[in-house]
Amino acid sequence: MNVDQLYRNAVLGIAGNTQIKQLVQTRGWNLASRFVAGQTLQSAITATQQLERDGVHGILDLLGEMVANRQQSDACVREILEIFPAIATLSFPKYVSIKLSQLGLDISPELALENGRAILSAAKNVDCFVRIDMEDSPRVDKTLEVFRTLRTEFENVGLVLQSMLRRTEADMGGLSDLKPNLRIVKGAYLESASVAFTDKAAVDLQYRRLVYQSLEKGQHTAIASHDHTIIDDIKLFAERNNIPRERFEFQLLYGIRTALQKQLASEGYTVRAYIPYGKDWYAYFSRRIAERPSNALFVLRGMVQG
Repeated sequence: MNVDQLYRNAVLGIAGNTQIKQLVQTRGWNLASRFVAGQTLQSAITATQQLERDGVHGILDLLGEMVANRQQSDACVREILEIFPAIATLSFPKYVSIKLSQLGLDISPELALENGRAILSAAKNVDCFVRIDMEDSPRVDKTLEVFRTLRTEFENVGLVLQSMLRRTEADMGGLSDLKPNLRIVKGAYLESASVAFTDKAAVDLQYRRLVYQSLEKGQHTAIASHDHTIIDDIKLFAERNNIPRERFEFQLLYGIRTALQKQLASEGYTVRAYIPYGKDWYAYFSRRIAERPSNALFVLRGMVQG
């Protein structure tokens, strides 16, 4: 296991400590606000409007995942459904991200499917695209199953695949008949070496392989990376293979590498920023800290100064 993986595992392990979680939730919002647009839908819409001025579009994401009961999933669905009337009259491209564990996947796939249908129907009415995030490895099979059903019923839905998981190349091949709109990410969950690549070089290599295969298949592909080298390689691949820019886009996280987002937009590429919001921000914040040691130092300084 390399140093990067050891760091990730350590941070995510510490994040699961109840006392650490309580401390960060009590004192850490000012720090989390670097990565989270706010705790209300309006704050996320405002952030989107600000990004639009620089030619960067937004992806609204209500934070929250892995709900344990029907009451919690119903509450999440109600909040997600509130998004669509709020953005109905806005002129910028409408795009929402959801997690099936918000919709009750752990309670039953049927419940997640039912809620997914309600969300996609509401989104379709306001010309909004919905992206289903991929979660940790135990939830992949159920996520693929629900997505397959929804994709046969709706066109305004896409999926996320993670390059760190060893199974992903086969999963992507199994979806080819759907001609899916895919977002390729590296993956941010704590996974064992039996199911995931643990070496950064291997994850990066697999990332490029998945993006290239998706583009070659003619699938619309969202490249979710902050890595300059990967982005430049994909731009060159698209140019050499005459892949039109309408077939792919770059997606980056809110609050991270904003100059790069503006640069890509100024070059004429479609660029979207993933804009998370809501009160349930701790898990998302923890994964951002786990990505880079510099993020951890940023938090430690803030906690000491706070």
